[in-house]
Amino acid sequence: MEKLYVIKIGGNIIESENLLDLFLQDFSTLNYGKVLVHGGGKNATKFAEELDIKSMFINGRRVTDKKTLRIVDEVYSGLNKDIIIKLFYNGCKAVGYTGKEDSVISATKRGLLDGVDYGYVGDINEVNGDALYEKIQQGYVPVMSPLVYDRETGYKLNTNADTIAYFTAKSLVKYYEVHLVYCFELKGVLENIEDKNSVIPEITPSYYEQLKQKGIISQGMIPKLDNAFEAIHAGVSSVIICKADDMKSIINEGASLGTTIRK
Repeated sequence: MEKLYVIKIGGNIIESENLLDLFLQDFSTLNYGKVLVHGGGKNATKFAEELDIKSMFINGRRVTDKKTLRIVDEVYSGLNKDIIIKLFYNGCKAVGYTGKEDSVISATKRGLLDGVDYGYVGDINEVNGDALYEKIQQGYVPVMSPLVYDRETGYKLNTNADTIAYFTAKSLVKYYEVHLVYCFELKGVLENIEDKNSVIPEITPSYYEQLKQKGIISQGMIPKLDNAFEAIHAGVSSVIICKADDMKSIINEGASLGTTIRK
């Protein structure tokens, strides 16, 4: 079965135009089929601060009121267009998805979760892998944004890009041998956040629970790893969390870098 990589880029890489350009150059050289999912939460937080709008997070997930929704809409949509233009420049024929195009992402506005109202936040129902497969077969590289749309209520909604990546990977397992790669500024999941070289090479479900209980893993890393394990159980062949600079070596050269998630 043909390999395909679903690659999510986020963290400080998105904040820096230079780092993002370098990442997209590497992404364009990958030898396999590929889908790109981008975040942009730090950009949205920074923009909100400039407007004196406080960002609120609970368990690593953003609470999105109407003002925040307008900010994430502007930031994510603009970033999606910029990435598509830069990919075209690097020889990749890309197509952007922000939740409304071709009914690719089905989502529902989140209700109360553990007593918390997250506001205009969407929970993904599914990603239409058939539509993505058709585009990929036509030579396009899908670029997925963390904006979704609830067609029943008409709400545009914010969601977690790691979750978009998981659902996207899961939707394509019937067509490809899918590998999910989460890229950011660190070398992987760290045992000691103060030691940037303390990469945990492999995490199993039982070890994950231990790491959470010890407080080694917390905040934004929790939804990332939750999605990673769900992806494995859904048939995704591997999940790797790594530094964006190492992505090309891992995929094209088989380098053993980053953190690998296993059953």
